[in-house]
Amino acid sequence: MATTYKVLGQSNPAATTETVLYKVPNNTSAVASSIIICNRAATQASFRVSIAVGGVTTSNKDYIYYNLLIGGNDTFIATIGVTLSTFDEVRVYATTTNFSFSLYGSEIS
Repeated sequence: MATTYKVLGQSNPAATTETVLYKVPNNTSAVASSIIICNRAATQASFRVSIAVGGVTTSNKDYIYYNLLIGGNDTFIATIGVTLSTFDEVRVYATTTNFSFSLYGSEIS
């Protein structure tokens, strides 16, 4: 098995729109080691992050962050160590268009 360390996904999603940040490819597993969320606006706003096992519709049990506030011109950094299987999805949501999401980790294939 080969392990590739990489940027798993980056996104600047539309406001109030759940967006797939990363989907585990076929015949692959992954470890999402850290996530960085940047609020580029001067005003406070909130975000969500969920893990959809197998890519199914997001439900309440899937959220790892829900409506977490970030101050204006601030960044949220977390070491998460989430293990993911084929077709699992990391999804993001923000209340404004001023958020940047970056997910880092490794793929094992």
